[in-house]
Amino acid sequence: MFTKTAVKELKKHLPSNFTDDFFLIRALTHRSYVNESRDVLEDNERLEFLGDSILSFLVAEWLYQSYPEKKEGFLTKVRSAMVHTHQLSQFARQIELGPALLLGKGEEIAGGRERDAILCDAFEAMIAAMYLSTDIETVRGFVYPLLEQESDNILQNHTEEDVKSMLQEWAQAKGFSSPTYELVNATGPDHAKVFEVSAIVNGKEIARGKGTNKQSAEKSAAYHSMKVLGIIKK
Repeated sequence: MFTKTAVKELKKHLPSNFTDDFFLIRALTHRSYVNESRDVLEDNERLEFLGDSILSFLVAEWLYQSYPEKKEGFLTKVRSAMVHTHQLSQFARQIELGPALLLGKGEEIAGGRERDAILCDAFEAMIAAMYLSTDIETVRGFVYPLLEQESDNILQNHTEEDVKSMLQEWAQAKGFSSPTYELVNATGPDHAKVFEVSAIVNGKEIARGKGTNKQSAEKSAAYHSMKVLGIIKK
């Protein structure tokens, strides 16, 4: 249930110069609340529209700066993952946005505070509210750390099918033979084994990775090797 305490907790995660409560409350107002209230005339959907574009721009900018050697296809794929509904809802949870939402009674009972779609929309709306209340630099300073914090997970979860081929392409461009992968260790019971694999490039071990099967461990090793080699930004 919405309370002033919930909004106060949310504000602890927001930039100190984002002080315009009018825009903040508007960003937190779901259409179900407007439908049940005579006093509130507008929900957060217009702000969501603007925030979606702002986030897309900032994520594209961050990726462009962070991965100068990557091609458009890679950047587009990772941007899509970073602005995906599930990922944005995770950002919303990190800043405790859910408890501060203004929801109608029906949506409240249906568990709307934990619905990915509602959290994602409210997060986008809040980005727009922040922009309108402050400036793009403030929003950039808020968004970039979130992207940096989650970048490893996002890259591993959404580019795994490419990561080994990316490392192979890099090795071949340098005149090296294709990377090889060696099983280093396997621990745990048969039903929950964890495999550790090393990635070897030009006869040298570059990095190791772990996974619940050999394939995922190899992909993890390839990903961490690219970080060590500077192919992707740390």
